[in-house]
Amino acid sequence: MSDSEPYKAPAPRFAAASLIAVIFINMLGFGIIVPLLPFYAKSFNAQPWQIGLIFGAYSVGAFFGEPFWGRLSDRYGRKPLLISTIMGNCLCYLALAFAPNIWVAFFIRLVGGLAAGNGAVVQGYIADVTPPEKRARQMSYQGAAWNVGLIIGPSVGGFFAHENMGPAGFRIPLFIASGLALLCVIAITLIIKESRVREEGISHRPSRWAAIGEATSHPVIGRMMLLTFLVGFAFTGIESQFGLWSQARFGWGPRDIAICFAFTGATAFFFQTMVTGRLSERYGEGTMLAIGMGVTAIAAALQVVSVGGPMTIALMCVTAAAQSVAFPNVGAIISRTADPHRQGQILGLNNAMGALARVVGPTCAGLVVPVVRDGPFILGALVVAPAILLALSAVRRAPQRDDAPPPMAMGH
Repeated sequence: MSDSEPYKAPAPRFAAASLIAVIFINMLGFGIIVPLLPFYAKSFNAQPWQIGLIFGAYSVGAFFGEPFWGRLSDRYGRKPLLISTIMGNCLCYLALAFAPNIWVAFFIRLVGGLAAGNGAVVQGYIADVTPPEKRARQMSYQGAAWNVGLIIGPSVGGFFAHENMGPAGFRIPLFIASGLALLCVIAITLIIKESRVREEGISHRPSRWAAIGEATSHPVIGRMMLLTFLVGFAFTGIESQFGLWSQARFGWGPRDIAICFAFTGATAFFFQTMVTGRLSERYGEGTMLAIGMGVTAIAAALQVVSVGGPMTIALMCVTAAAQSVAFPNVGAIISRTADPHRQGQILGLNNAMGALARVVGPTCAGLVVPVVRDGPFILGALVVAPAILLALSAVRRAPQRDDAPPPMAMGH
């Protein structure tokens, strides 16, 4: 086997589907915890800025974890990295249940984000076992599994949490999340087959910093990474302020916001499971990526002139549909363009850009709101619009779906 060929083990049938089903269990645990974090932090008498730190710590950890775990999975295989990272998350949930103060909780969340930054390992596995023309479909299924976990999880967490008991009142949801992560580890150990053969003697592997420079300067991957950051920046900013915005605009409370997100979650699930793969396979990943970005920018801009709750919910559903149609194509394009030996690392760098956006986006949106109430939506539309051009210019340079994935030709 030459150095330009990927080192892959024979993939069993339904390998990607099996992993996605297992990852859903892990995302269910994640969904249990996220809505409870503000109340968990308040149980330590945390200040608002400390609550923000608790949220941001996870994304900071993921920013460093994504390229690190992706790189290791390229070298040592996907399965051992999935087992170790999810087990780390399991232990962090358990530790969070017994955190004595807000600063220990912050550190645990930071480590948990580092451990949970394994999205590139999952995407790398999917790329290993899926033909290039089917990758957008499988990655959209992965997104659907994440969304369902985030829809079901909060109801489970809310049922078992007891806010009036202080930090101890959140132990049962944390135990459940830890147990689900452990179940995920057991399932991966027993069910999931390794998708790669351990690589030995690969001499062309660049250093971490050299890889970052090469990826950002690549005519396709660099543009996809910037697109990931811009879109993440725009919409994490919108999400972070949506509750306060809808309350000020329409007098919404938690129940109204929950209904809105239930509709958007259901819309995203439908498009990710039934529509995205078919459209990408018929019209091409680049075309659907550009269309999805365009519709997303229009829907964000129209929220500024929304006349009521039904219009806002409808626009949020359009946004969810556009994002669902567009974003799985980013991973598919990167996996087809990257050197097969380094898919995990490059996907990890792209996911790290998304994690960085989740830190920067809400911060900038918070600064804009006091000046312009509709600022997050205006900013979101303005930031996403250039992503359309990025998508089109990148795809013109990307290999066609029926081409063998070439090593990255850096420095163009």
